[in-house]
Amino acid sequence: MLELRPGCECCDFNLSPDSTEARICSFECTFCKECAETKLHNKCPNCGGELVQRPRRPSAALAKHPASITRTYKPEKLNQK
Repeated sequence: MLELRPGCECCDFNLSPDSTEARICSFECTFCKECAETKLHNKCPNCGGELVQRPRRPSAALAKHPASITRTYKPEKLNQK
């Protein structure tokens, strides 16, 4: 089950569980649309994988299986490019 992480790893932008702005790789590294497209060119800086739009969990399922509250913030990854 996806963690639905709460923020962009590059800029710490808040990403709600139902956000259409969230992008993830196959390891669930999470970025906002802006960073994914303009800074990362849709390539995960952690694993090199493709960044795609994160699926949204239906409200009923979200109540039973809540999103993660653990933030991952790694702005230094942008400087490695």
